[in-house]
Amino acid sequence: MASVVRMPSVLAGASEAAIASWLVAPGDEVAVGQPLAEIETEKALVEYAAEEAGVVGRLVLAVGDTGEIGEPIAVLVADGETDADIDAALGTETPAPAQAPAPTAPAVTPATSAPQDASPDAPTPSGTWSMGHRPPKSVVDVTSTTNGQQPGVDGSRIFASPLVRKIAGERGIDLAAIAGTGPNGRIVRRDLEQFLAAQPERVEPEPVQAPAPVQASTPVVAGDRLVPHTPMRRAIARRLTESKATIPHFYMTTECVVDELLELRKRINESSPVKISVNDFVVMAVGAAFRDVPEANVTWSDEGLVEHGSVDISIAVATEGGLVTPVLRGVDSKRLSDIARESQDLAGRARERRLRQDELEGGTLSVSNLGMYGTLEFSGIINPPQSGLLAVGAAKQQPVVTNGAVTIATVMRCTLSIDHRALDGALAARWLAAFTTRLEHPLGTIV
Repeated sequence: MASVVRMPSVLAGASEAAIASWLVAPGDEVAVGQPLAEIETEKALVEYAAEEAGVVGRLVLAVGDTGEIGEPIAVLVADGETDADIDAALGTETPAPAQAPAPTAPAVTPATSAPQDASPDAPTPSGTWSMGHRPPKSVVDVTSTTNGQQPGVDGSRIFASPLVRKIAGERGIDLAAIAGTGPNGRIVRRDLEQFLAAQPERVEPEPVQAPAPVQASTPVVAGDRLVPHTPMRRAIARRLTESKATIPHFYMTTECVVDELLELRKRINESSPVKISVNDFVVMAVGAAFRDVPEANVTWSDEGLVEHGSVDISIAVATEGGLVTPVLRGVDSKRLSDIARESQDLAGRARERRLRQDELEGGTLSVSNLGMYGTLEFSGIINPPQSGLLAVGAAKQQPVVTNGAVTIATVMRCTLSIDHRALDGALAARWLAAFTTRLEHPLGTIV
């Protein structure tokens, strides 16, 4: 039976995503694990791979279209299956008796129907046609049966994506006033956005919009400029608010003497083909600390504590649009050069928004380093569902007392934010002590 491919949940907390590009076309045979499309989320551009084999029968969403998580984006078919099977899989095999207009009744061949749909206003074949490049008539039907419809002023049905109908309902917008450019006239998000941009005076006065309280507390006065939030910034705000509201944070700070680390790094970089950063040593020490205190490698869930068999660590990467936290897997068993190489690769692709779905998921703890900016000390907000975040400050020389004598040493302050549901204070303190020891004596961790 034809199989429906649905919009994946490529990012925790995301409710929608967009098709950035299709990597397959109708008629292509795909295998399990083969990339189907590039999905654009609020934080990254990720490849989505096929979870089962088949032939691409139809691409439901076109490039640039946005869909809610779980909404159909494509259909895979087996040998011998036709458009009727695709319609059945999408839940559109039931005829539409209410659609009485005569123009759709005659049974015409694809050769005669194609020119009608190839008008300048019709969608391009970049992700919306079935096999044989026929317009997917069922796209209209699936919108009406699975996503609902709205009657137009003349009694005809108006087809729109679930997200469009949700926004229109919230803002009191009549969809009959919007011309759809999606498959067979379906109203997609870009149509609604263009409509809103063209008629700001109609939309802005609508109530129940979030900007109202912001304007009340932070008025835009003469000389100020209001910069609209990007999707990534909204996602960051939503996730951090969720974290502080639902995770009981507590904090611990340690001071690490890193003169030995800095000298070792200098000697390694004189001959190493991969340049090692201070942050690479920090990540290595984090992995070793979890190896020393494995009971700390847990995260909270409503069903119980999840004890992780691998040490997976997120590294915070500052991008143009905001913070992204790709995950390094198996840090506790990696060489320092491997950590450096993989960190550079993840950071580079994060700034280009080219991360894969799996590279943004999981992890026990995040490492956020602001030392390169001269920040001495700070505390971070935990990235759910992780159980901790290590905030790393700058390495600065300062007086320290060693064996009763005052000396000058290079000290780096690190603050651990902990989810108190997952770790108690004593366990977190043991882990932080192990981390401090590993960072202050890096040679023992490398060998």
